[in-house]
Amino acid sequence: MTEKNSQKQAHFDPPVFYSATGVLLMLVAYAVFFPENADIQFQALQNWIVTNMSWYYVLVVAIILLSVIFIGVSELGRVKLGPEHIQPDYGFGSWFAMLFSAGMGIGLLFFGVAEPVMHYLAPPVGETGTVEAARQAMMLTFFHWGFHAWAIYAIVAMILAYFSYRHNLPLTLRSALYPMIGERVHGPLGHAVDVFAIVSTVCGVATTLGYGVLQINSGLNHLFGLPVGSGVQVGLIIITTILATISVVMGLDAGIKRLSQLNMSLAAILLLMVLLLGSTVYLLQAFVQNFGSYLSVLIGKTFNLYAYQPTDWLGGWTILYWGWWMSWSPFVGLFIARISRGRTIREFVVGAMLVPAGVTLLWMTFFGNSAIHMILDEGLTELGQVVANDQSVALFQFLEQFPFSGFFSLLAVIMVIVFFVTSADSGAMVVNMLSSHGRDDTPLWQRVFWCALIGVVAIALLLAGGLGSLQTAVIASALPFSVILLVAIYGLISALRTDTMKKIAQSTPVSPISARNPVVWQRRLKNALQLPSLAEVKDFIHEVGKPSLEEFAREMEKNGYTASVTAGENNYIQLEVQQGEEISFIYGLQPRATLKPETDNPDKVLDDTHDDGSSDVYFRAEVHLFEGGQDYDVMGWTKDQLLTDMVSQYERHMQYLHTLR
Repeated sequence: MTEKNSQKQAHFDPPVFYSATGVLLMLVAYAVFFPENADIQFQALQNWIVTNMSWYYVLVVAIILLSVIFIGVSELGRVKLGPEHIQPDYGFGSWFAMLFSAGMGIGLLFFGVAEPVMHYLAPPVGETGTVEAARQAMMLTFFHWGFHAWAIYAIVAMILAYFSYRHNLPLTLRSALYPMIGERVHGPLGHAVDVFAIVSTVCGVATTLGYGVLQINSGLNHLFGLPVGSGVQVGLIIITTILATISVVMGLDAGIKRLSQLNMSLAAILLLMVLLLGSTVYLLQAFVQNFGSYLSVLIGKTFNLYAYQPTDWLGGWTILYWGWWMSWSPFVGLFIARISRGRTIREFVVGAMLVPAGVTLLWMTFFGNSAIHMILDEGLTELGQVVANDQSVALFQFLEQFPFSGFFSLLAVIMVIVFFVTSADSGAMVVNMLSSHGRDDTPLWQRVFWCALIGVVAIALLLAGGLGSLQTAVIASALPFSVILLVAIYGLISALRTDTMKKIAQSTPVSPISARNPVVWQRRLKNALQLPSLAEVKDFIHEVGKPSLEEFAREMEKNGYTASVTAGENNYIQLEVQQGEEISFIYGLQPRATLKPETDNPDKVLDDTHDDGSSDVYFRAEVHLFEGGQDYDVMGWTKDQLLTDMVSQYERHMQYLHTLR
């Protein structure tokens, strides 16, 4: 076996993989072979939750939203999701396209017309078919698809990204438990949490895939007369699964990223078409008014349980939405965490909650207000009847009212297909990571297996009529997960406060120790003017840096501490001084490629491990602490100066530990 294959094999997590597969097979077998009984049992569970736990769901989602806002606007928002020196893995455009496609893209196509019209036709309170019903319909749609939904995704992604990229834990759901159970996340309890996440993700994606083909089938029937039936739908699931498998095999950058960018471009075209070919001024006015109304009732609606106006509406809409968003959050949250490395938490909150929510609400206004305007002001009552009878054709019936309706309906079908492919492939990627210690560089068969399993589960449930019961079970799973999430939020805030205190401690002034050699400053100036090569930096680290670290380690050992100096990848050398049960002191040196001043090639891709001899690049010997690179260069320093810097950083570390006691 080659070294590469051996490494990939080591990422495989048998307890999680086999347990999750077994639980999935049993759960799906129950839904397939006993669909009526499964539907009764799961529906009874959901009814119990709606009747007795609505207050709890409402309170949990409110806490999540307030927590995300607090973390984003406070000092905690300065913390980076990863080492201090790294840059984001993806540009803003690619990042937004991927998180949006995985998080909510397909729902906008299915509910963009349907939900506002349904609220308009059957409001929770008041008369139907009135202007007030139209206002209330848009406000409720904003409420269900706005900040609350994206806050749920954002908090899960933030927890996973922080503990994975900042504390080197696996990028799996078990890492959310680290503040509660510590190293036991690597044992049976951690395995159980990841199994739960896999089962929830596979069932959620499979049921969505099963329902989604109904809309694809309706669209193709509307355009080309393709028959609506189980045979066609099974074929569509197979095609979608094959496309998703190809995307997962190609990898995140070549597959999911490009498909997400394609779909965002198509969505922009469709959105502009509705705006420009519809009532443009009316829609812009409606968006501003809808958004203002949404903000004005945000607090009241968040806590509104209709206690003084008993209605079944809350359980059939808001509570189901909150449960659905929470049940999908392990999948979507982990995927967002995977693509968010290198961003500050404040930047993450803006990009993963505020911006997507804003675009979502813009979409709902253009499609929802246009549809209600057609029914209320233009007398197109048959559109309301279509929505009431079959939501899957609502979008296509709506597009029929515009010029070039055939082209735009075809565009919508393509978008639905691509959105489902991106949901399936991102779901398969997440499940693959959950079963592989958070790694996505796994063997080909493993990635193909999870894609195929999602497709098989969707087909089996579609044919047996078990989609509804399994979807109900997935939503009900939000109840136990919400308990884990609340404790994880507390752990995240505690860890972020500790991180922030360490930054404050590191800025505490310490007494400098200056070298008395009069030529020291001349040597450092000469080195700064020369702009060294990678070879020169490596020589410095080996000849000056390593002996300095070793001397510091020996001195610490004389004082009863355990200290060690180790070499890592990319010419990295590190000193570690253990502090008993407290956080160890880390001080390392690593070469860092940097563009020279006034370079002619500002977009040049830098490689810290290789010197191509370019005249545009030089290298620095940068200091790394536990949090990552500190962005200052010690190249050319003497041994005494390095030891002085180590003492200064160690004093700051001791001050940090003092603030924690």
